[in-house]
Amino acid sequence: MIGLPASTRVWIVAGHTDMRKGFNGLSATVQTALAANPFCGHVFVFRGRRGDMLKVLWFDGQGLLLLAKRLERGRFVWPQAASGTDPRGKQTGRDASSRIVGY
Repeated sequence: MIGLPASTRVWIVAGHTDMRKGFNGLSATVQTALAANPFCGHVFVFRGRRGDMLKVLWFDGQGLLLLAKRLERGRFVWPQAASGTDPRGKQTGRDASSRIVGY
């Protein structure tokens, strides 16, 4: 279990993301689409077009972590937005955890 500091915010990036992106591509998306710093310690969650895969980008103070989860059945429910930012996209860790586990 990875424990997050209490001040950590979870950003659910609305829309779909190219799941071929790795550390550099997702960091660039955070900087350009969200106007945020990927090294700030917040968690950024991205969903693929099909909806069965998530990627999570998090800077833990020592380096970037890139986590991936793919569902065998079903899809993750995800907000849509016309732009890269959505006020509903910022959530606390507890609110976002139910989305990440696929409920």
